[in-house]
Amino acid sequence: MKNKNGRRWRIKLGREKAVAAAAPDRLSELPNDLLLNILERVDTIDPVKTCILSKQMLKLPAMLSQMLISIDSFSTFSTGSVLRANRAVARVTDTILSTRNLEVTIRRLKIRFILKLHDARSIAESFVHAMATQKVGSAEFEIITDQTFNNSSPDDLVHSGKQLNTFLRACPDAFAGLTRLWLRNMRFGELDIPNILGVCKCLEALRSSNCDSGANSVLQVEHAQLVDLHIDYRDFERVELVCLPKLQLVCFVFNNWASSSYKDPMHFGFVPQLSKLSLIRTGIYSDKPLELSQLLANVPSLEDLHLDFRSEKVLITHLNHIWHPHTIMGLIMVPY
Repeated sequence: MKNKNGRRWRIKLGREKAVAAAAPDRLSELPNDLLLNILERVDTIDPVKTCILSKQMLKLPAMLSQMLISIDSFSTFSTGSVLRANRAVARVTDTILSTRNLEVTIRRLKIRFILKLHDARSIAESFVHAMATQKVGSAEFEIITDQTFNNSSPDDLVHSGKQLNTFLRACPDAFAGLTRLWLRNMRFGELDIPNILGVCKCLEALRSSNCDSGANSVLQVEHAQLVDLHIDYRDFERVELVCLPKLQLVCFVFNNWASSSYKDPMHFGFVPQLSKLSLIRTGIYSDKPLELSQLLANVPSLEDLHLDFRSEKVLITHLNHIWHPHTIMGLIMVPY
């Protein structure tokens, strides 16, 4: 190759490679605690890949205290790829959890996977072994389906609900150790969700997206440890929080509250610590106004209230009869 003066540049690739090899690896030179802080901020698969390239960093994956193992790290979203990715999640979960430094506490462990029974059981077995042999703080399953809600028929939703029940019966110890659970795109029998909550005795946070028990069904929730509840529901006519003594945060996203319904879409029973409430209305318009003074009569300690009802009628009257004027620290109403 010539420069503008006609002289040839002599490119010595061998010498350049030698210089690059001799150059210091700045990342590897960082202290382990700083490296771990960096690596724990991304999906666990990325640190594993990164550390393979450096002898100094090979031991770091076994020292991670926060781990997120997700199907998103493997999948290209074609059908065959998704299924292979789910199997990869199961293999990687077993490898990482079985080779860990047992002296390092797992502060957070989250596994996101598709509900395919063979893979799910393998993940659960690795999870249970880790719970039995290591210290684990927060343990979370995010269980999804291989089809989105919009692409799922009613039969698909029912099938997914039955698969979860089978998974629960096969691996109750895994669910018993969970502190957080996120379910997507499933239709359950009337008693299935209370049964799930009964097995998940340590559960502190529950999120449900596009899950129900069929049209006009009622969901009743009782749990001794639950602190955080997020429900995005379509066909539940009503959600009743019966007895949740530790519940602090609730988010309801509902879009199928029929205008002919004579009841409010939710009921608050014994929730003495509930302090943050978000109600989001995304569905069809209803002629029935929502009377907050009546709805929240059993919620004396509310501090933050977020309302997004779009065109819905919200009647706010006599709130001082429920709360002290300074109790609500934040009231956000989102106009349509």
